[in-house]
Amino acid sequence: MKRVVIAGLMILGIMLISGVAFAQADAGKAMMIQYTVLAAGLAIGLGAIGSGIGMGTAIGGACEGTSRNPEAGGRILTTMIIGLAMIESLTIYALVVALILLFGNPYIK
Repeated sequence: MKRVVIAGLMILGIMLISGVAFAQADAGKAMMIQYTVLAAGLAIGLGAIGSGIGMGTAIGGACEGTSRNPEAGGRILTTMIIGLAMIESLTIYALVVALILLFGNPYIK
């Protein structure tokens, strides 16, 4: 719970401070850039957190399975590697979404 509160306060601080960084005459465009940067950061951040948790769980399960049945270690390793590649694709998708938000945003132009 403490981590959630700290993360919420950090996001609130970033939202409040980013107005100074993007201060310009056109306030509407500056707000759009602020929210775009915030959305891109949240997209990649949440994608990376989800992937990290998934990878940790997968590797822990594979280690436990191999320790219980060492003869099945090869099949467990193969399945784990394929699963980790699928989990890693989530982070790559989040990166693509963040890059689209930053560089392909039609509302900024």
